[in-house]
Amino acid sequence: MNPGSTDIRLLLVVGIAAMLLLFISILLIFIFTQRKKLQYQKSLNDLRETQQFQLTEAAVRSEETERHRIAEELHSEVGALLSSAKLHFRTISLPPEDVANLELYHKGNELLDDSINKIRGISHSLHSHILQEFGLNEAIKHFVAKLGNGALIQTTTALDPAYHSSLLPQRDISVYRIIQELLNNIIKHARATRIHINSGYDVEGLTIHIIYNGTGLTQADFEALRYTHHGLGLKNIQNRINLLKGNIVFYKDADNYFVEIYFPKPNT
Repeated sequence: MNPGSTDIRLLLVVGIAAMLLLFISILLIFIFTQRKKLQYQKSLNDLRETQQFQLTEAAVRSEETERHRIAEELHSEVGALLSSAKLHFRTISLPPEDVANLELYHKGNELLDDSINKIRGISHSLHSHILQEFGLNEAIKHFVAKLGNGALIQTTTALDPAYHSSLLPQRDISVYRIIQELLNNIIKHARATRIHINSGYDVEGLTIHIIYNGTGLTQADFEALRYTHHGLGLKNIQNRINLLKGNIVFYKDADNYFVEIYFPKPNT
């Protein structure tokens, strides 16, 4: 064999090997760079999610603090002023023959009573003292019973007695506020005549169903509305659910609309 030919073959083999080594090196560098970019992007996304979570949590806590402050002011200041006005009002005496003024007096007395009761009701709704004292089930029952007091809407509950408390008061407050906001939306928009709430509690977590008639939301409606300026309440609901790592689904059948909310246990 010609020595020159052997040298050429050897050079070709070495050249091909060097090119393969260079290609593999470039490929490894590219893969390593892409992996680093993906890790950096993931870290950045995780940081953004953490910051968003913290901002939402701070906003929810601030909202609850403001609710309590307003409730205290309504109860301690406005309620006290109205009660004082009623005491002064009672000192007024009118002769029986002054029919016109007596009628105005009784009407004014009724309006004062209504105002005091309204202030008390608003204060109780804003403040979570029933929740703190008796638990989530009793707080929901109390709120639902108030909705049905006018006899224009039939309200019923079937709440799982196995659920007492999550042992995290702030968590139960958020669940309660979600139910409040959903029921307020139903009363305001759905023209419902029946509302039923049931719940189930197991090792996985708490599931709550709200069933009502009238005109309600589907999942598509919810997804569209919560991104508009009209859907601020729905966005607040979603923010609270996200904080609890829960899930909410809207659907309907031939007769009723349904809202299903699931809250996993805190340690799951």
